[in-house]
Amino acid sequence: MKHTCFLLLFSILSSYLFSQKASYQVACIGFYNLENLFDTADDPEKNDEEFTPDGARHWTEDIYQEKERNLARVVSELGTEITPDGVAILGVAEIENRKVLEDFVKQPALAARDYQIVHYESQDRRGIDVGLLYQPKYFQVTGSKIIPLVIYGDDGERSYTRDILYVAGLLDGEPLHVLVNHWPSRRGGEAATQPFRNAAALLCKNVKDSLEQLDPNAKVIVMGDLNDDPNSPSVKKVMASKGKEKDVRPGDFFNPMYEYFKKGIGTTAYRDAWSLFDQIILSSGLMDKKQPGYHYYKAHVFNQPYLIQRTGQFKGYPFRTFDFDNYIGGYSDHFPVYVFLVKEVAKP
Repeated sequence: MKHTCFLLLFSILSSYLFSQKASYQVACIGFYNLENLFDTADDPEKNDEEFTPDGARHWTEDIYQEKERNLARVVSELGTEITPDGVAILGVAEIENRKVLEDFVKQPALAARDYQIVHYESQDRRGIDVGLLYQPKYFQVTGSKIIPLVIYGDDGERSYTRDILYVAGLLDGEPLHVLVNHWPSRRGGEAATQPFRNAAALLCKNVKDSLEQLDPNAKVIVMGDLNDDPNSPSVKKVMASKGKEKDVRPGDFFNPMYEYFKKGIGTTAYRDAWSLFDQIILSSGLMDKKQPGYHYYKAHVFNQPYLIQRTGQFKGYPFRTFDFDNYIGGYSDHFPVYVFLVKEVAKP
């Protein structure tokens, strides 16, 4: 049967499922900030000098390859508690170029999944982009483009940051729209930079609204490192996202990361405080279980013990690649996140 590895009897799981046994198809969709995944070459068009063999980080080929292997291990495990093939779609951030993704999908831990790549160069001042990986046996891309985030500093000059990546496709034949984000950082102060993230949030909302004008049940996913928490103005007010399923109305966003945030669970840490910047937010079209096709089941923050630093100044934080300029061989300074979508299918 088509996509048999996505089929399972949810009667072995929770009572969420329904009073009668039924077969459900599962799709896992995730996001991971790969933390400065640069190659070792000096690109004169980018601010990448520190990530070269002679740069401040002494970024050698051996270190680069170890970083790639480490990250591949993490991605290979996402979602496998339910679906053996793991994430069907994965948004990524902090990548230098397409090459680092080409090297990534060839890693032994991932090669069998045949991940394909959607990537565009942005004008970000640090030279980092976002991208999308997908397994073509589950997701077929029908279109993609970048949506520039045009913002200006106090001096009136444009501040170049990551573009929003828009990808449209068919998830097992069903239309799905994905927006991959890496919103402007808080460098310069949270309050001073909040308007930049508000602008990114409004851009995402406008895209979702325009898609819903064509199809009120459009299924849209906004994912990324938002540099804001689920209760920040950009996410809660500008996007008007709801933190509880029961509060979602047509046209709303649902943010499954809100409950994690309320419990004190984060994806990145700074000055001994946790933030949940890495989020996957869903349009109302993915929340109506009465409609046919995929709908939201549950979300996860992937914070396995091996991803947590055990010693040093950053003990208890995500196990990062560097402690300042000292290479410590970790993974990323962010935890990945993912959601499961499910739909009922005919019994075999």
